Amino acid sequence: MKITKTKLEGVLVFEPVVLDDRRGWFIESYSQTTLKALGVEVVFVQDNHSLSTERGTLRGLHYQLHPKAQVKLVRCTNGAIFDVAVDIRKGSPSYGKWLGIELSAENKKQLYIPKGFAHGFLTLTDNVEVQYKVDTEYAWNFDRGIRWDDPTINIKWPIHNEPIVSDKDQKAPLLKDAEHNFVFGK
Repeated sequence: MKITKTKLEGVLVFEPVVLDDRRGWFIESYSQTTLKALGVEVVFVQDNHSLSTERGTLRGLHYQLHPKAQVKLVRCTNGAIFDVAVDIRKGSPSYGKWLGIELSAENKKQLYIPKGFAHGFLTLTDNVEVQYKVDTEYAWNFDRGIRWDDPTINIKWPIHNEPIVSDKDQKAPLLKDAEHNFVFGK
């Protein structure tokens, strides 16, 4: 597996080795031993799987507060998404900055998002399936969000029309008003 660092410290792109032949392909999508050898130490405890039926569906920006903050390993197993991580660690040199990458069933890339980042994605095709691992189980009372269209973050979502957004995500606060308890370096 190839791991590439990004402009946001701690956010990584994983590219599995694809073994293909006339029958199809095979990848190792996760190996704790491989990641540990590459310096990534995490134990995942829950897998999540979502289906978004319409192109232009936007989910996010989501995170959980400490002590229930989550590391995520995100992949798209059907269709394609524009996946985004936003640094919300107070004191970070990249606070409020974002990274976006296309994840698709075709490119098989995965995005590793550490604690201290908000996460969201936009579907680029119909019938998109996203699967992700987390290192802490979901805790509704620690669940928080930031507006997907916060002008201070200024994410360049690749959309042409208004996205399909849940009421919860549409009502999320701006970063300046959002509750978050992440501190850079801790």
